[in-house]
Amino acid sequence: MQVVSISSLKGGVGKTSVTTGLASAALAAGIPTLVVDLDPHADASTALGVRPGGQLDIGRMLKAPRRARLAENVVPSGWVERAGANGSAPGGPAESASAPSVLDVAVGSAYTGIYDRPDLGRRDLRRLSAVLAGADKYELVLVDCPPSLNGLTRMAWSASDKVTLVAEPGLFSVAGTERTMRAIQLFRNEFAPNLSPAGIVANRVRSGSAEHTFRLAEMQSMFGTLLLTPHIPEQANWQQIQGAAHSIHHWPGDSAKNAAALFDALLANLLTSAGPQTGGAGPDRTGR
Repeated sequence: MQVVSISSLKGGVGKTSVTTGLASAALAAGIPTLVVDLDPHADASTALGVRPGGQLDIGRMLKAPRRARLAENVVPSGWVERAGANGSAPGGPAESASAPSVLDVAVGSAYTGIYDRPDLGRRDLRRLSAVLAGADKYELVLVDCPPSLNGLTRMAWSASDKVTLVAEPGLFSVAGTERTMRAIQLFRNEFAPNLSPAGIVANRVRSGSAEHTFRLAEMQSMFGTLLLTPHIPEQANWQQIQGAAHSIHHWPGDSAKNAAALFDALLANLLTSAGPQTGGAGPDRTGR
């Protein structure tokens, strides 16, 4: 099982969209996956079509992690039923009765906000690790973190093998990504020696923008092979797709089909990536 945190220091860069895009690719590939919606806004839960019943949300599981019984409290994504009705996703393996697709969600809630503070101790940082001790049935766990470096994100990093950062190719986002890379290095040194950066996803890229072209080149210079490919272009209908609680692999049209193929490739690169075990980000070059 690989646990991957999806993080960003800056809000509004499409972190949840990347999380759900990777979840869609995992579903299409038949990889048993759990999405942990650790953001108090719970947008990933909405986009994944979750209809919680009597299950505990992730905040209440964190309150008593050793009694959480994760398997009893996750909720199947609404995408799984749709995939079963429509057949396997484009490019994915044929679904069989003996090996049904698995995409479960640890449902997000505002209750997690009680842990999103800067002063969490070591014991609190291990809460998510304790909850995920019951996640053995999954090959991949994606943790959608809040857009901050407070307690919830650091709790996620403590439980993770890798951290994937999401950034737009803009000045403030690139600067924030560099700060986050340094924060990961400091966190590794103190709390999680086996944690590694899986890479950086350039999201919402506009191919006709001179600014984005410049910033992408800058990111390549700063982060080298940590800048994952392919880059994800700006998708005009993302809000519509997420509001309808559809996976990108089951949304009609060539634009969605092309985006789905990009997430397939991005997931493959993410799962095979191994960030450096030493060193930090390069020098600050975020100005022109």
